[in-house]
Amino acid sequence: MSRLWSIIPKSFRHSTLGVVLTIFLRAILNFVGIATLIPVLILIIDSDNIGSTGYLSWLYNALNFSSYQQFALAICVGVIVILLIKNIAILGLYRWERDYIYSLYKHLSTRLYRGYYHEGLGFVKRSNTAILNRNINVVSLTFVTGVLKPIATILGEGLLMVLIFIALLLYSPAVAVITIALFMPIVVIFYLMMRRRLNDIGERENVAQRTKGRIVAETFRGYADIEVGGAFAMNYKRFNDAIDEVVMLRKQHSSISMLPQIFTEVGLAVGFTLLIILSISGTTEDLTLLLGILAIAGVRLLPSLRSIMASWSSIRYNRYTIDTLAESSYNEYSDDINTTERIDFKHSIELRNIGFGFDDATTPLLNDLSLTIGKGERVGIKGASGAGKTTLFNLILGLYRPTAGAIYIDGEVLCEDNIRKWQNSIGYVSQSVFITDGSLVENIAFGIEANDVDYNRINEVIGLSDLKAFVSSLPNGVHTHIGEQGSKISGGQRQRIGIARALYKNPDILLFDEATSSLDDHTEENINNAISKISESNHSLTIVVIAHRESSLEYCDRIITLQ
Repeated sequence: MSRLWSIIPKSFRHSTLGVVLTIFLRAILNFVGIATLIPVLILIIDSDNIGSTGYLSWLYNALNFSSYQQFALAICVGVIVILLIKNIAILGLYRWERDYIYSLYKHLSTRLYRGYYHEGLGFVKRSNTAILNRNINVVSLTFVTGVLKPIATILGEGLLMVLIFIALLLYSPAVAVITIALFMPIVVIFYLMMRRRLNDIGERENVAQRTKGRIVAETFRGYADIEVGGAFAMNYKRFNDAIDEVVMLRKQHSSISMLPQIFTEVGLAVGFTLLIILSISGTTEDLTLLLGILAIAGVRLLPSLRSIMASWSSIRYNRYTIDTLAESSYNEYSDDINTTERIDFKHSIELRNIGFGFDDATTPLLNDLSLTIGKGERVGIKGASGAGKTTLFNLILGLYRPTAGAIYIDGEVLCEDNIRKWQNSIGYVSQSVFITDGSLVENIAFGIEANDVDYNRINEVIGLSDLKAFVSSLPNGVHTHIGEQGSKISGGQRQRIGIARALYKNPDILLFDEATSSLDDHTEENINNAISKISESNHSLTIVVIAHRESSLEYCDRIITLQ
């Protein structure tokens, strides 16, 4: 329970207690609804002896009824009104509970999304993105609908059953004893039979769903390699195996879900049989009335018991979500993720005795590295594969944190408080520019709302990145959809879009991480010329370039070689 409570955000805990209160109120209202049916039952079974029934006799005389027929009609109308009011109140309470459940789902899902993001690039690279995706989009929803809602159901229906049992005990101990003797063994047997089975089914399905999601994501992400390599048949078989596992487990869970109904209906039939046997043996009187009371109680007890057993089944089946969310419980982030503030870069970037290594690495990638890059400099970085060039960029970008030493921007340490502002001052072009599934303008003004796009700046950076001819060839100009991951454009166009995106921010520093390494010589030369022209047109712009060919660094003021 403590593990479950730790998942509930602090901002929701007062509301949680309020929801518990609404659950108890609903249980009491449901009990009132059942209690109001007793007078109707007496009127049906024993209408000639209303005067001998204590509270009905008092009510008849207090309201000065002239005939039992009028009194019976008034009782029925009163019961209908009470049931209508009761159900309207229950709908209102349920609406509150519903709003709480789905607000919590939204909060948990967005908290996970943001929490995973804030873990940084190292965490993302270590993780399976299909699992992260499932945790954010599926596990959060399953937790609130498959664990919290069933807990609420158990609380509410459990309290209702207790109230019904107390009422039965006060009215007819024989019926109460029969009821508890029948239904308690059903619950105990179901619990003992299914406890471990349901937990195992839930965990196995979670693994199968993760596997299925990973296979689908990898199939489309690596389509070309899979098709040419003839690997689809193996992927298809693995997908089929995973979905067969899911189907088999769902079938088993569906079969188990039918057991509560079978158990409870048989139990009620046995209860009627026992009452008849007791009546024949002379142990109890007023069989008709007792059977009626048991029937009314049973009509409400059966669904309650089924709901409790089905809810318990759901909790066991979805228990894995508690562990997943507890292990992925992230802090509430209060920083402004949309801040447009930036560091006014004036003097230098200084790396002092920088060290960095991944957690699972035996030796650090960078060790005691010191480097100063002045404002307006054009610096080239080269080195063998694995020398740490991209890692160095990720440190400057604030995507990695140094394990030793520190980075200074104009003498101020780069830290959590100013990384976002520093990144707002940087334009970055990677080896394979990320293209979102949208239009050209959406990919250039990346992360900018449509109404906030500066089209004068768009046209300016299109010219600077040598994209004018390409834009002219598009059917809808900058509003043309360029395909998921840039499927409708060439490698050179992709990189030029990356340059345009970097320039749109009007950055103080441009970082190019082997931005031309995957291009042919002619396209690479054109893009290098474009970068050189950008530098010449703005002498205060700092440019740092990683390149695998020294010819790509000819326009640099100096070249640094990483060993």
